[in-house]
Amino acid sequence: MYDIGIIGGGTAGMTAAIYGQRAGKRTVIIEGTNFGGQIVSSTNVENYPGIASVSGSEFSMNLLDQAMKLGAETVAEQADSVQKEDGMFVIETSEKAYPCRSVILATGVTHRHLGIEKEEKLVGAGVSYCATCDGAFFRGRDVAVIGGGNTALQDAEFLSNYCRKVYLVHRRDEFRGEKSLAERLKEKENVEFVLSATVKEIIGETMVEGLILNNKKTGEDFKIEVSGVFVAIGQIPQNDKFKDLIKLDEDGFILASEDCLTSCPGVFAAGDCRTKEVRQLTTAAADGAVAGLAACKYLAGE
Repeated sequence: MYDIGIIGGGTAGMTAAIYGQRAGKRTVIIEGTNFGGQIVSSTNVENYPGIASVSGSEFSMNLLDQAMKLGAETVAEQADSVQKEDGMFVIETSEKAYPCRSVILATGVTHRHLGIEKEEKLVGAGVSYCATCDGAFFRGRDVAVIGGGNTALQDAEFLSNYCRKVYLVHRRDEFRGEKSLAERLKEKENVEFVLSATVKEIIGETMVEGLILNNKKTGEDFKIEVSGVFVAIGQIPQNDKFKDLIKLDEDGFILASEDCLTSCPGVFAAGDCRTKEVRQLTTAAADGAVAGLAACKYLAGE
């Protein structure tokens, strides 16, 4: 029997384990893919307070090592469901069942990809899914943002402060994001809208060198030269398997605010998987701390 069962081995989940172990609780982190989460693929992290520069993999491995030295257990299995039984919870994986007195869901999100050749190969070499994480590396260079929602518009605005030129590429002839954001971008001299266009090809072998775009109205292909491609076409939460236990919003994110409490007492949500405005490494760590302490408080009041 574990005091705290944590589903997800990213920054939020591992931070929760650290706080749980320091409070004298027995914790287990269940992760089905790779410990560390999405930050592992970042070649350089420069926006975490107190750490000027570190690779994503080193940051993640340090966090995992810290949690394990405190006594947190790790399980490399995919969590399939969480069942509530007699006031307890049972996390069922592809291999076995783990009984827990409380549960923290830290399942994160996956970024929706373009699904074109070279995209995966050039992640970290010009292809990025986080403008605020990687934008500063493209200072004075030309980049493209792909998408038409608020995230894409906000990314373009953020990047316009660093980059020489920002192409905002959207498949429709108008944006889905807030009109006020689009109007602000129109006023920026270094932002160019490329509408009714889709990405056909990423140019470059070891680094991004440009894009081949297709004009949906004329059917013609054309090229833009960029050294960075920021894909902002949506995030996909991994929470559907828990929908019978907790409430989700219409996009599949767990309904939980800054206190990390869900609709089910004893179940908490931390990190990118919950409803929130800012999804960053720092906010994932903060959620992990809050959820870990909230779980300890719940256990004390059982």
